[in-house]
Parts: sequence; structure tokens; C-alpha cells
Amino acid sequence: MCGVRADGHWHGTVVVRVRADTLRGLGLHPDQPTSAPADPMPPKWWGPWAR
Repeated sequence: MCGVRADGHWHGTVVVRVRADTLRGLGLHPDQPTSAPADPMPPKWWGPWAR
């Protein structure tokens, strides 16, 4: 829902709905334990931007 408030400023709301089984497949569901990267860290010679 978007529109102009009484003070003349625009406002809007965006709602995104995602099925719970989709979030679980990505490891993002709030009922899941905190995840950790499965891949090993890149070699240090790649530099700090690779971590």
C-alpha cells in the first residue's frame, strides 16, 4: 500500500511472503539452529576480500 500522508510525504509498505519449507531448504528458517559455512575458508593469499 502506497500513498501520500497528510504531511505530503510519500510512504509505502512492501510485504514478502516465503513458504517455510523454502526457508528451511536455504537454512534460513527461524526454528533452525544458527548455520555455519560448509565450505573451507579460501587460502590467505587470496587476501582479506575473499573471506
